[in-house]
Amino acid sequence: MLPWIELAAATAPEGGVLRLLRRGDEFSIRLGSGNELMNSRLGGSEEALATLALDRLAGRAAPVVLIGGLGMGFTLRAAQAVAPPDARLIVSEIVPELVDWASGPMQPVFGDCLADPRVEIRQGDVGDEIRASAGAYDAILLDVDNGPDGLTRDDNDALYGEGGVRAARRALRPGGVLAVWSAHPDAGFTKRLSRAGFAAETHAVRAGHGKRGARHTIWTARRPQG
Repeated sequence: MLPWIELAAATAPEGGVLRLLRRGDEFSIRLGSGNELMNSRLGGSEEALATLALDRLAGRAAPVVLIGGLGMGFTLRAAQAVAPPDARLIVSEIVPELVDWASGPMQPVFGDCLADPRVEIRQGDVGDEIRASAGAYDAILLDVDNGPDGLTRDDNDALYGEGGVRAARRALRPGGVLAVWSAHPDAGFTKRLSRAGFAAETHAVRAGHGKRGARHTIWTARRPQG
């Protein structure tokens, strides 16, 4: 079996090291020495994050979509495949090196997707983007850390806690959709969505395609029209 080769490293938002590794045509991003956050062969659930959300915006003209976390670009590329030509796809990424890797060592994964004129990359915290906006987005797609029960950021409660969920509701236009990816189910998060006034659905999806990989959880939560 081919060995893993480290290609690059970056500092995680709360410290620690994000490491980019390659083995043949497979890429992996890990936190520290062992915790794999992303793998280029297992993007099915991240793709579903985009398709489930945008299916619920079908027919909406010129949708503005905020994607929290670039990662390996699975969610972005899935959104590009189904979003209309007049859509705007804004990606907020807190780790600048991840953007550099997309056009550098991970270019075989990303292709030319960042050249799409619908795409805008904003370097920074997606929580700041959400809190600074009111009625700005038709959809907010969050694939940050490991979801509401995150591993790498102590302040993820600001994104997934009561205040964060309410801020996301304010940032959405009427009928807009908040979609959240998680490595695990979380009944408490479902309740927070409901208390914030969202009509929420929970979806169990595979990490890979078909029946491959672990089961992940996606919430799609719609802001009421009124």
